[in-house]
Amino acid sequence: MNRTPTPLLRWIRLALIAYSLHFVIGYILVVVLKKGDVGGFYAFTPLIVGIVAIQMAVEAIVSRSYFEQSAWAYTFVSLAFAIFETILAAKHIGTTNSPYVFLTVLLIGLGIAGGVYWQLHYAKRKGDSKLDTLLHLEQLKSNLIIDSIDDGVVLIDEQKTIRLFNPAAGKISGWKVNDATGLDYTLVFKLTNQKGEPYTAEQDPFAQAFAKAGAVRDNSAVLINTEGKPIAVTFSISPLLDTKNTVTGLVGIFRDVSQERGQEKRSADFVSTASHEMRTPVAAIEGYLALALNDRVSKIDSKAREYLEKAHESTQHLGKLFQDLLTSTKAEDGRLSDHPSVIEMSGFTEKVVEDLRFSAEKKGLHMEYVMGTHDESMNATHSAPGGGKVVKPFYYVHADPERVREVVTNLFDNAVKYTESGSVSIGLTGNKDVVQLSITDTGPGIPADDI
Repeated sequence: MNRTPTPLLRWIRLALIAYSLHFVIGYILVVVLKKGDVGGFYAFTPLIVGIVAIQMAVEAIVSRSYFEQSAWAYTFVSLAFAIFETILAAKHIGTTNSPYVFLTVLLIGLGIAGGVYWQLHYAKRKGDSKLDTLLHLEQLKSNLIIDSIDDGVVLIDEQKTIRLFNPAAGKISGWKVNDATGLDYTLVFKLTNQKGEPYTAEQDPFAQAFAKAGAVRDNSAVLINTEGKPIAVTFSISPLLDTKNTVTGLVGIFRDVSQERGQEKRSADFVSTASHEMRTPVAAIEGYLALALNDRVSKIDSKAREYLEKAHESTQHLGKLFQDLLTSTKAEDGRLSDHPSVIEMSGFTEKVVEDLRFSAEKKGLHMEYVMGTHDESMNATHSAPGGGKVVKPFYYVHADPERVREVVTNLFDNAVKYTESGSVSIGLTGNKDVVQLSITDTGPGIPADDI
């Protein structure tokens, strides 16, 4: 970087110009015209050359950009003049033992040595300073971006200590940047689920990122700020890995999504309320249609019965849709409750198959219930051929029977819907560690892109 010369440097340069004129005029008068005192004239040489040496050192120290300015031209031209003048002085004075000549040579040597030393020293510092400047500029840009974004940014080292905490992170969490920096992250990020239950170590997204050495996202976390107020947040955490894929730190980005989550909750509440309210009239219609179809309640002709049966089936389907919508809404906002119990899966699945058989046969599809281990299976839809006994294995699980029924029913309904001909099978296999339910069909299947 060029700098404006100081007054001292300007004065030195003027002295160098005067010295150059001194040499030219002295050479013309003493050497060419043979006038003047050679010894007296050259007595000024050490003083002027000393100024040259001083200028080289001052330029190198003060400006730090000696060879980036035009002073180097004055310096080395003057040194060339001084060397030439010293030779002439020695020739005309007639001796090289003159103290003036010795002092001149000494000062010239010191000037050249000082200039070379400072140039080499400055060249190294110049390379370092350019790198330092670039790194500093990049750091300023990064700091500007990090400090300007609305998302909270946190950098955690391998000791789980916060090393960077931008202003947005402080605004969301309630912590001051200087107070949070240097603390264990667990003291700053107190996380719970949407029910207010504190996160366990397995649920903590930072702990997960440290454990799995991979990126972790959490869209349902709640951060308790310094005032004890819950803040709905989303986390995106990425690990910093060394060459051995060892986690050396984490970079976490989190955002306040209280407004978005509030809108989702209001939407879910509306759908839940609407679904619940609409189930009431649908249930009433279904009940009246069931009474109309009851021979002990009313007498209707066959044509009317056909219409009423279709209407009854449609209301049942509509009621099921409302129930599915209500269940889906509860599952999304965390209000869906489970009531697990011990289930004997072979008997449970057999009952589900009997309930679902009608919808498959109505479409002309063959219904099968296959039960057995992975290595050996049997068709449990009917009794064994010839009236023999069939030994069915017992599979016990701990689950919510209503949730299991809903999952099997939804998968079965989809299989029936997209299978035009053939069969739909429900399979049950397992061992002492796992029980597996499967629904297979002869339809086109799910496209590979949608799996």
